[in-house]
Amino acid sequence: MARGANRGDMAAGMSAMLMLSVLLSWIPGFGTLVAGIVGGKLASGFGAAFVAALLPGVIIGVLLFFLATLFAGLPIIGFVAGMGGLALAGMQVAALLVGAVIGGLLAS
Repeated sequence: MARGANRGDMAAGMSAMLMLSVLLSWIPGFGTLVAGIVGGKLASGFGAAFVAALLPGVIIGVLLFFLATLFAGLPIIGFVAGMGGLALAGMQVAALLVGAVIGGLLAS
């Protein structure tokens, strides 16, 4: 298989992880683990799954940070709320990474 062929698979894995982690966010740890496993299998490899798991977590964390800062009336309080959202997204990334590693190893 060509080296550039995994690039589309990594994008599919990243988008699946992002969508499934948002849709299954009501299940605290198990939802992001399932999203990581599915996205890791789509990314088809350990390295691609690892990178694909980091990007949705960064995107969600940055969006939570900026939206909390944007919608708060006071900038300082919005900044503090945004940092809390960033910390919550960071905790979700741990389960997403574990699931992505499992899915990437299952796909290999």
